[in-house]
Amino acid sequence: MSTGSGILVVDVGTSGVRAAVVQPDASIAVVHHREVLPSTPQPGFVEFDASAMAAAALEVAGAALGDVGSVAAVGIAAQRASTIVWDRATGEPVGPGISWQDLRTAGMCLVLQGQGVRVAPNASATKLAFLLDMADPERTRDLCFGTVDTWIAWTLSGGSTHVTDLGNAAVTGMVHGDGSGWSEHVLEVLRVPTGVLPGIVDSTGVVGEASALSGAPPIAGIAGDQQASLVGQGCVRPGLAKITFGTGGMLDLCVGPERPDFATRGPGGTFPIVAWRDGGVPTWGLEGIMLSAGTAVEWLRDDLGILDTAEQSHAVAQTCDDAGGVVFVPALLGLGTPDWDYGARGALLGLTRGSSRPQVVRAVLEGVAHRGADLVEAAETDSGATIPSLRVDGGMSVNPTFVQALADASGKPVEVSPVTEATTLGAAFLAGLAVGTWSGWDDVAATWSPAAAVEPRRRLDRERWLEARRRATGWDPDLSALEF
Repeated sequence: MSTGSGILVVDVGTSGVRAAVVQPDASIAVVHHREVLPSTPQPGFVEFDASAMAAAALEVAGAALGDVGSVAAVGIAAQRASTIVWDRATGEPVGPGISWQDLRTAGMCLVLQGQGVRVAPNASATKLAFLLDMADPERTRDLCFGTVDTWIAWTLSGGSTHVTDLGNAAVTGMVHGDGSGWSEHVLEVLRVPTGVLPGIVDSTGVVGEASALSGAPPIAGIAGDQQASLVGQGCVRPGLAKITFGTGGMLDLCVGPERPDFATRGPGGTFPIVAWRDGGVPTWGLEGIMLSAGTAVEWLRDDLGILDTAEQSHAVAQTCDDAGGVVFVPALLGLGTPDWDYGARGALLGLTRGSSRPQVVRAVLEGVAHRGADLVEAAETDSGATIPSLRVDGGMSVNPTFVQALADASGKPVEVSPVTEATTLGAAFLAGLAVGTWSGWDDVAATWSPAAAVEPRRRLDRERWLEARRRATGWDPDLSALEF
């Protein structure tokens, strides 16, 4: 195994920390993983131990380095909007890490709308205000705020690097809509001192040294998980799109250097994101979200008990030719794009006495596929572009029945990522661009080599699906009335 030319990636997800070394041919040489699970101390609260996360990052990064000897650079990919506040002098967190999934500040978000500040409860802004109110109500302490990418960069650098890339900063709810920097108005309303904020840097470029690691390799790439997945699947040219099917699902579409012309959400229900920034110039994207994807299969396994494993869903669904008229709407946590209805609820329609386990399992897989098609249609509406094919990663991307259903529902060819978690490749590409491992974005685009390419075979009934989705909306009127 060669040493010194690979890129070490530290990838922090919602349930664990992974370190991998990506070689110049885009192959993954070694992987180490450590589970770091969030906790739910009460309904709506989702927290994590930031110190345990830091320790896990150092452990797996050290193990990966031990396998290869040395690397050219370090890239960081991380869950977005999760919030940590720590003491600058000691490096110790002053409270729990608050997950992007946490809803404790939903009421604060509604109050802020009356003050001209629109932030969603999954963004960092109100989570930061909550932690500051708890640890520093007078705003006199010397504290640092960071999303997870910032915390990991601080950890790897031994406390010398306090930065975030523009893509991560833009989903905190505290950045100007044009990406030009922190919003003074939002900071004033939330009483956030500018001194706690990290510096905003490019997604690709050397920002410090990982002095806590052997050899102190440069930290040269930072991205949120979905942006990293977009880059990792070679979607670096306008019109190219990917969907990551994990617990939920996220479509990201590369738009280009011009920001989409709507402020928050477009008519199709997607919203603008900064895909990455290179040389001070942002590349923009659009993002659409489904709140339930793999969760729906987990529901079949853990709650209904009709599957022993999630992987079994493919084999069970293959025992029937179609769903027999059964339609499932995966709105177990509400509906994201395009409806944005938090009061929508899951629906299983079209059941007859002849409906059995295979039809229900196939209907669930096809329901998630229909939601994927919803995201494609929304992105095409809001961008004005036609997506030529879909690139997919995440746990559900290895399910052949699901991938075929996605092609059939969307009417698009589907290309499956060669690695299940393309975030690792994306963070490696961003770091490698900074140190010359890849010479430019054309090199990154050329690395794309799908594990499978699936063409549509038949058209799933979109009209029936859309009627089923309509019936699932508005089930909890109070939650359906919420607008963020």
